[in-house]
Amino acid sequence: MSTFSHSHPEGQGSEPSANMTSFANIGGVADPKLGHEADNMGRGSVGGTGQELHDAAVANGGARRNSHIYTDTNITFEDYHYWANRSREYERTIDVSNAGLAGSMKIILGRKQDKEPAALVSSSHSGSDNEKSDAAHGESRYGITESEWDNAQRAIRTATWGSIFYLITTDILGPYNVPWAISNMGYGPGFALYTVFGGMAAYSGWQLWQCFIGLDSTRYPLRNYGDLAFRVFGPSARMVVNILQSFQFFLNVSLIIVSNGQGLAQMALGKNGNGYICFVVAQVVFTVLGFLFGQIRTLQRLSWLSNLAIWLNVIVIIMTMVVVHQYPPSQSFFALHTDTSSNLLPDYAAAATNGIERGPVVTSAGLPPGKGLMENINGLMNCVFAYGGATLFNELMAEMRRPMDFWKGFICAEIFIYCVYLIMGMVVYNAQGQFTYPVAFQGIPGVGGAYNWQTLGNAISFVSALIAALLYGNIGIKVVYASLFRDVFKFPPLDTKKGKLIWVAFAPIYWALAFVVAAGIPQIANLTSFVGAACILQFSYTFPPILQVGYNCQKDAMLDTERFDPATGVAEREDSGVKRWVRGYMKKPFKNSFDVVYATGALATAGLGLWASIVGMHNTFKDTAITPFSCVNPAG
Repeated sequence: MSTFSHSHPEGQGSEPSANMTSFANIGGVADPKLGHEADNMGRGSVGGTGQELHDAAVANGGARRNSHIYTDTNITFEDYHYWANRSREYERTIDVSNAGLAGSMKIILGRKQDKEPAALVSSSHSGSDNEKSDAAHGESRYGITESEWDNAQRAIRTATWGSIFYLITTDILGPYNVPWAISNMGYGPGFALYTVFGGMAAYSGWQLWQCFIGLDSTRYPLRNYGDLAFRVFGPSARMVVNILQSFQFFLNVSLIIVSNGQGLAQMALGKNGNGYICFVVAQVVFTVLGFLFGQIRTLQRLSWLSNLAIWLNVIVIIMTMVVVHQYPPSQSFFALHTDTSSNLLPDYAAAATNGIERGPVVTSAGLPPGKGLMENINGLMNCVFAYGGATLFNELMAEMRRPMDFWKGFICAEIFIYCVYLIMGMVVYNAQGQFTYPVAFQGIPGVGGAYNWQTLGNAISFVSALIAALLYGNIGIKVVYASLFRDVFKFPPLDTKKGKLIWVAFAPIYWALAFVVAAGIPQIANLTSFVGAACILQFSYTFPPILQVGYNCQKDAMLDTERFDPATGVAEREDSGVKRWVRGYMKKPFKNSFDVVYATGALATAGLGLWASIVGMHNTFKDTAITPFSCVNPAG
């Protein structure tokens, strides 16, 4: 019988005031990218869950605790699972009657809450389990009891499922490229594929939830996607996930630079089409703003910006659906009037048409005529982009008072997003047909009265996109720094003097590289398809089933004859290695096999997406006036 053991690393957590009610209770919490964990990645501390306990530990003569708790390969699966079950048992006793949607309604109606939500009260909810734990591990860990540690961990988790609904919609909502995706697939295939991929995204989200609640606990809290991959498959999996997640954020910044460079160039054009700004210069302007705002290391106090961005997006969505039925498509205008009434340069107008022939607006119930496999796949990859929230699902669950309730907010958010995306896509496609542009509101013509609406969309989007770029750029730099430069090259923490100087240099480099990609590939549709295939499809459709299989194999391989001692962390196993994994796999052979096929199919789809996006980039450069580092605005 093999024996696995470890000495329990000492946890870390910070405890907010017991009388302080978080905005999470009314859904007014910012994205976790703005929380303590994002702020503390790459710093000397584990994250935002521990300064007060750190101080108490040091005051009692203990060593300052580090991130060992999240990287210790000696902690066994049994240990994670045991404490996760204990945490779930306690969470079932938490009273949430005054939290979430119910609590928000009481606040709106001005009614006094009966009592503070249980998870926000720093009382001694020790219970028999915690008392046993304290006895087993000693009365104190560096002067901090097990109960104090557990309560501190629970106190910092304040989000409810109502908050999760809000957070998922704020992070995903922004369906400006959906009409273009449907224009490449037609009404029927577009509806079918958005429905099918929405259903599969729901299944994948359920898988992530299952793994999270089976491995997260107050003793070993999960913080992000990389932590989950580490606990199932080890350090290499964490590295792959962290790098890919950071790469996605980086490409998101590039996409934002492209779209807002287009918007700024359109605004400079003026109502009469006499104004002008070089497209690459417009991108430089946005990038310079990113340089400046990118020097902000701590985003924790900027949560109101994240909330503002979603409402700005809602304004643009509603405006776009109304205005597209009042004016002809922008590209239709250029295609019909470049020789007579347009004051634009001929190559500028040619870029705006993107090779689309002159003619009336045409829509299609099936696959649009003239669209080949490449266009269909690119449309599909833009569809995948719509369900990219799984990248942050683990971060969202890490903010929850009761992670078991995640599925409620998740399902409601998925249904809401699915409906909003399809309505937006169908309405705009119906009005603009084959002339639909990847950024829907930029397809409004920039002449006459329509220019005012186009400019409104560009101006609002410029502000909300700058906020989004600030968030993605900040978290992207921190993920790379923490997982690569800190862990591999042993760079100093970001909260040290040297670390702060490194940040000052890193931010401009990061934004400069994003600009190079944006200016080198000024094709928002193809670049979006590439991001969807390379990154989002993996987080939403490939990784979840693989993680579920790995989780099932280890969980189901545990035998009744095997023993685990939570006091010492020793797990006594009958066997190990391949034999153990095979036994665990065969406990649910059909379910595990389905998930393997599912993940393989997702990888194959990703390969098709990469092919279509790369070929699409090549063809666009070959067949249109769009070139790298060009003054020609692709949006017209």
